[in-house]
Amino acid sequence: MPKINRRQWLLTALLCALGGPGLLAAESEGFTRKEVIYGRKDGMALTMDILTPRKPNGLGVVWAVSGGWFSSHEAIRPAAVAALLDRGYTVFAVVHGSQPRYTIPDAVADMNRAVRFIRFHAKQYGIDPDRIGVTGGSAGGHLSLMLGMAGDAGNPKAADPVDRTSSRVQAVACFFPPTDFLNYGSEGNVVLGDKVLSGFKAPFDFRELDPKTRSYVPITDRQRLLEIGRAISPYYHVTKDDPPTLIIHGDADKLVPIQQAERIIARLKEAGVPAELVVKKGQAHGWPNLAADMTTIADWFDKHLRRQASPAK
Repeated sequence: MPKINRRQWLLTALLCALGGPGLLAAESEGFTRKEVIYGRKDGMALTMDILTPRKPNGLGVVWAVSGGWFSSHEAIRPAAVAALLDRGYTVFAVVHGSQPRYTIPDAVADMNRAVRFIRFHAKQYGIDPDRIGVTGGSAGGHLSLMLGMAGDAGNPKAADPVDRTSSRVQAVACFFPPTDFLNYGSEGNVVLGDKVLSGFKAPFDFRELDPKTRSYVPITDRQRLLEIGRAISPYYHVTKDDPPTLIIHGDADKLVPIQQAERIIARLKEAGVPAELVVKKGQAHGWPNLAADMTTIADWFDKHLRRQASPAK
């Protein structure tokens, strides 16, 4: 696979964080926007924007604002999720700890915290805590799948009641996500911030605390690295109780091969989980009219969330 140069990497990360190259239109006026703190770490606040439509339907969708595991508040463009807002979904645009400072496991932990926080405060936000969807593109799609496949019931012994709350979601719909870093594009091709992902070294710069020096040092043991690679790959977390999952992916994608979507969709179907792959013929990693495909995302949530959801109070 060809290398992605730094300029391509920055463009890809930006476009994915914004939701795609066709989503730079003016923001809709049919919603309110509020920034809240969903957690803290390393002395800093973790924030999300809550986008509440004028006529909420009582359902929530978590939007993983991430491209190349880069995340920032400036990348939240409500126009990217206009199709959801127009149908009454309350959208939670989550900013996670971003590379280059934080790695993929950090981002996964942040996204789990965000869902716990949203569910814990569901009544306040006017949504059904048992009907939450998640969406995102590229790295945001990967994080969406990690929530769908590896979200958990929470820690019953945690001091913070939020951390005692489930991070499971009830539907996933995302764009072109990495799903298996140990078989990336082909069987046995391990990609952990190298090869085609060489422009993404920072989010794979896994480190651990050295108790002697009290400093973080790189993990270099190959077996440990493979274990982490497996742990952050949604493919290995698939079980029969996973939520209905939709993936939209271009068959000309060189950065995240469509094999990644095909692989996890097949595994989900084998487990008996409703799963669907929409193939965009001739499209690469993002496309100009990607906004139109948000309607397909909204349709998926309508099908799998609306049916049994509680009405907004």
